Amino acid sequence: MHFAGALLLLVPLVLGVSPAATAQDVLIRGAKVHTAGERGTLDDADVSIRGGRIVEVGQALAAPPGATVVEAAGRPLTPGFFGGITAIGVEEISLEPSTVDNSPTHGDGKGAFEPRPEFDVTRAFNPDSVVIGVNRLEGVTHAMVAPSASEGGTVLAGQGAVARLDGRWDAFAPASRTLFVDLGARASQASAHTRAAQFMLLEQAVGEARPGPRPLDSDFRLLTPQGRAVLARYLSGGRIAFRVDRAADIRQVLDFASATGAKPVIVGGAQAWQVAGLLAKARVPVVLDPLSNLPMSFDQLGATLENAARLHEAGVPIVFTNLITPTHNAYQVRQAAGVAVAHGLPWDAALAALTRVPAQTFGLGAELGEIAPGRAADLVLWSGDPFEVTTVAEQVWIDGRAQSMRSRQTELRDRYRPASP
Repeated sequence: MHFAGALLLLVPLVLGVSPAATAQDVLIRGAKVHTAGERGTLDDADVSIRGGRIVEVGQALAAPPGATVVEAAGRPLTPGFFGGITAIGVEEISLEPSTVDNSPTHGDGKGAFEPRPEFDVTRAFNPDSVVIGVNRLEGVTHAMVAPSASEGGTVLAGQGAVARLDGRWDAFAPASRTLFVDLGARASQASAHTRAAQFMLLEQAVGEARPGPRPLDSDFRLLTPQGRAVLARYLSGGRIAFRVDRAADIRQVLDFASATGAKPVIVGGAQAWQVAGLLAKARVPVVLDPLSNLPMSFDQLGATLENAARLHEAGVPIVFTNLITPTHNAYQVRQAAGVAVAHGLPWDAALAALTRVPAQTFGLGAELGEIAPGRAADLVLWSGDPFEVTTVAEQVWIDGRAQSMRSRQTELRDRYRPASP
């Protein structure tokens, strides 16, 4: 097939449901409602949706005039799932550089020693990305779109935010904006292959961003004027996500955050269980992959499938992500959650790690993450336990709008699978 023909084939497949469609009034009747909140799980319960919002959760609710009634017949209903730390919408084909926009140092690695906190990956977001529909079909309604500097290596990688995955152009929630910092083995190229220099660079950047004596024109400056202004905002109560695995490095991050006033989130945290007490005391969330077991680097020698359970038991807020293929297979977080349950994490805690806790971690706790009156009607009706690999999402709603349950993958499946004999 010619390239132009392939593009014409893709056009109808990436459109999905128009975000401009009017939100319907919906009554979901007779579901096993996992609220992910203080009400826990409600059997044979109804959820009433009006104007894209949940207005009531209870039993024997009356359907508003003209509302669409969905008979759940006891099937599980959950909040929409958080897809983790991804490049959804800014990475289409990993091996084609022109479709990868999440790193200013992608490819040739030029500029690897230039921390750029002003780099804002959300400017490149494509709401028509094929990857969005593939993940939404599996119950992922929102995800963090984050920068990555792993190709060229830099410490201050840039900014990201949580995107709603329904095809809207204004996909990002301003309250979720986060600055990402790469540490440990990931950023070794940026610091002359010594992690001591990583913290040296961070401290110099902080010194430049804060008010102080006017530097001389001849003074060396690590950051651009715009970079200093951006970093100053994050040091004044903003959220900074540190990608780090080693327990010793996590200790250094906690010390750095305490000294600078940064609001830290740990991403990766393969050895976070070893410093669980410190993380719990500081109420620092850990975004982890429950499937991390065998070490992928010397920073992960303490990796274990019990990481999530041990952190939860210590009182550390946990969020799930996919670290191996975080974008195209973001939806696998729900299967990873099942593995965490099999290794000691309570089922409700695993659900919270995909719903309530990420919403709270990234500033969206009043909007997403629970089935409760006033929250956005981001919901998923499942065929069974959502953590089982054989379970499918039967219907996904975002802001009360039923989403298309087809994607490019389902279209290709239907086109090319053999006809029944």
